[in-house]
Amino acid sequence: MWRPRPCDNHGMRMVSVRPTGIALAVAGFAVLGCASSAHQVAIAPPPPKETHAVLAGNLCQEGRCRCRDDGPGDGGAGVPDDVDHKRFEIRLGPSPYDLWLTINQSTVLYKSPERADACFYVDLPSGVQQVELRASNPDGVSLALQIRELGTRTKSWYDTFAFACGSPGVCSYDELEANKAQYTGVKKGLYDRCGTTKVKAISWDHGKSPDQEHPSELVVRFTLDIYKFAAWKNHGDDSCGKGERHPPDEPEPPPQDPLAPRS
Repeated sequence: MWRPRPCDNHGMRMVSVRPTGIALAVAGFAVLGCASSAHQVAIAPPPPKETHAVLAGNLCQEGRCRCRDDGPGDGGAGVPDDVDHKRFEIRLGPSPYDLWLTINQSTVLYKSPERADACFYVDLPSGVQQVELRASNPDGVSLALQIRELGTRTKSWYDTFAFACGSPGVCSYDELEANKAQYTGVKKGLYDRCGTTKVKAISWDHGKSPDQEHPSELVVRFTLDIYKFAAWKNHGDDSCGKGERHPPDEPEPPPQDPLAPRS
């Protein structure tokens, strides 16, 4: 029998796992928010071990991408053909285990254990995009994720979001707890002040491995809120986030319902 840890404002839910044969479906008890009563939640089986996505740019061919060159410029990734999309680099790993990243329940990016890490390039429209990172291994998981936005005008890469646990090593509950501090301190969910993508609603569910110290299943969920206008300052510019909220050559966005998704 395990005892749930105190609730927090990041939506972390603890799941007690009971394997059923070779099936990867898991279920258990969870504490949601600060509710005093527990109820059952289920972690769905991992997706199939394959990438199902429209990959973008010259670095991607036949369902697989090579990582861009480091240094100035786009590194060979290129920019979208239309102004309604922005190009993102999604890097999974380094990790010796299977990792999946799903966008809007349709795009699935898969990294196999044979690849220490894997890069993917996708074009996303403005607005809210639902993202889910998944790791699954009976004896404990190790996962790392980096998402970067490419400035269509600047050809500069922005550090949109990063999440890691047990990389290197095996993810522990203590490390998950420590992760929360870094998310709490990010103003308005904008991890790179020069970029145009906010990260919101970060939460995770997990199951327990046999040693009771490490998650055997980990699902990290969050949303990307992508602004419609393009970034106009390079990554690392000290003036980012100090006054200007949109490119000077574009009109101020009209006010909107704060509960409605950003368009």
